[in-house]
Amino acid sequence: MSAVASKILGTVNAPYGANLSAHQLASCISSLDAMKGAWGPVFSFFTEVKPDLQMDFIKEMGIEDSAKSVAAYLQGQCANPIPLAL
Repeated sequence: MSAVASKILGTVNAPYGANLSAHQLASCISSLDAMKGAWGPVFSFFTEVKPDLQMDFIKEMGIEDSAKSVAAYLQGQCANPIPLAL
């Protein structure tokens, strides 16, 4: 696991008692259907992880376009700013 993935997983898993792997998180942040099974970690990824780390992870996992779509969807659902959606 990369250092980027390790930092991110610690941030998104711990508060929710989740145990998502890097690939599971990548799936959840790049698919609206998958996101619905992991709202907490996905929201945490887009709002608590620094934008530069988000982009490093997204590029590493090869999900740039689809992750931006999920971020845009979430931005429409909440008042919290989601940098990737802008």
